[in-house]
Amino acid sequence: MILYNVTINIHESVHDQWMRWMQEKHINDVLATGKFSSARMVKVLIEEEMGGTTYSIQYCTDSKETLQQYYDEDAPRLREEGLRLFGDKMLAFRTELELISDH
Repeated sequence: MILYNVTINIHESVHDQWMRWMQEKHINDVLATGKFSSARMVKVLIEEEMGGTTYSIQYCTDSKETLQQYYDEDAPRLREEGLRLFGDKMLAFRTELELISDH
């Protein structure tokens, strides 16, 4: 299993609007691509020097190939919406993780 992890720091001035968008629209749109089996959103508890609040959204997929299909077919459109709505009030970086074991 591959975890596609998106870590986002969101400025307080747009936090509530962003949270609604993430939970009511964006995560559902990513899942609707059919390339992920589930998603989990967690809050990062360490305070950032830059301020804002940081979250991690982890999407589960079956393979690197499926993740690459997401990058090629869906990611540009879905990322553009966030940039259009929140611009420089949202800072994101992405990490690919491979699940080794569950205990």
